[in-house]
Amino acid sequence: MKAKTLFYCTQCGNETPKWQGKCPACGAWNTIVEQPAEKSVKKAGPVAKGSASGIPLSRPTPMKEVETTNELRFSTGMGELDRVLGGGAVKGSLVLVGGAPGIGKSTLMLQICDSLCAFAKVLYVSGEESQRQIKLRAERLRVNGEGLYLLAETNLENMLDAVHELQPDILIVDSIQTLYHGDVTSAPGSISQVKECTMALMQLAKGEGVTIFVIGHVNKEGSIAGPKVLEHMVDCVLYFEGERQMAYRILRAAKNRFGATNEIGVFEMEDGGLSEVPNPSEALLAGRPQDAPGTCVTCVMEGVRPVLAEIQALVVPSSLGNPRRVSNGFDYSRSMLLLAVLEKRGGLLVGNCDAYLNVIGGLYLEEPAADLAAVLALASSFRDKPVPHDLAAIGEVGLTGELRAVSALNQRLAEVQRLGFTKCLIPKRVQGKLAAPEGLELIRVSNIREAMAALL
Repeated sequence: MKAKTLFYCTQCGNETPKWQGKCPACGAWNTIVEQPAEKSVKKAGPVAKGSASGIPLSRPTPMKEVETTNELRFSTGMGELDRVLGGGAVKGSLVLVGGAPGIGKSTLMLQICDSLCAFAKVLYVSGEESQRQIKLRAERLRVNGEGLYLLAETNLENMLDAVHELQPDILIVDSIQTLYHGDVTSAPGSISQVKECTMALMQLAKGEGVTIFVIGHVNKEGSIAGPKVLEHMVDCVLYFEGERQMAYRILRAAKNRFGATNEIGVFEMEDGGLSEVPNPSEALLAGRPQDAPGTCVTCVMEGVRPVLAEIQALVVPSSLGNPRRVSNGFDYSRSMLLLAVLEKRGGLLVGNCDAYLNVIGGLYLEEPAADLAAVLALASSFRDKPVPHDLAAIGEVGLTGELRAVSALNQRLAEVQRLGFTKCLIPKRVQGKLAAPEGLELIRVSNIREAMAALL
């Protein structure tokens, strides 16, 4: 009997019985592809549990009686990666590393093998490269490779047989989209294949205590290719961010069952691989122009780490009916909101001007604490007057132009003072007790008009 044909969306994973130009679930166009349905297997009926079948019943246990042990952590050899993981990798955890092609996922995983092999047996499984290619790349990255085992395989069953035979402590899979399960008829990288392979890896990690790092590709929309169920099944999701043309790479934790989320690690891509950037604020501010209009520095919290970022703006008169608006590294809707507040509450006629906003270094600022610096950068460019070079601005801007308090202000001010700034513009109303660092002058304002009057 001929198997039925199913269709699914490569963006959201929604299945549909017939092809459509637009996915009814996520609204994406031309993402419906064909896959053969899995062969149905007739079941003998529900299996009875109990004393008659010999299968013990699962019974609820009071939480007070559940035994707990501290998770066993170990260092990966890279401090920035350990920070993102919450202090190191946890034994028996399943970690997903996602990112765009060429961003440095495979490079990072191969580099940490040099340190991991010093105390553990590591198996590196690649479905995209041959063993010879991996060795050539390891030699370029100066990875010794002693205690590192290589396997070029795409069949999940063969890979699991090799794992049971070798008994490694750490398993690296590059990538999950190349693995396929023999009992699933769909193509590698499809919804069913990725789900089944990830489930098998999760059972391996939890059942035998193997720490597994899985590399997942990211499509052009910025989400991990395949079903979103991947993110729910793994213990930790790490994203590599940054442009391929730029030297700096940012590793961000989107999910972590063993630590804080939204932690970041900063790396620099060099000829010999990825190198750690222990002081990202100083690196991101390197080369900042002095006495140039349209630039301002702010401090955002990435997890528990304060990071200084430079926001640049360019506001010029427009000859078009609809002025051009461009935002890079800053939320576009948020930048449009700040432009409207700047015109209505700040008194600057920016409605007929082209406005460009850019965050230096490849950072993407999502925190509202960067609002004040963005407003000052736009106003500085419009008036062609520079913001003082030794000043940083921290604060959230409301629709009435008022400045709202931000969290962890003391940590931000300590980082601002450490980087050599002598002045900081902050909201007049703050949360908790404020401890100003020695040598840092605090300028407290209540709205954007006072902020511009104090600086421009």
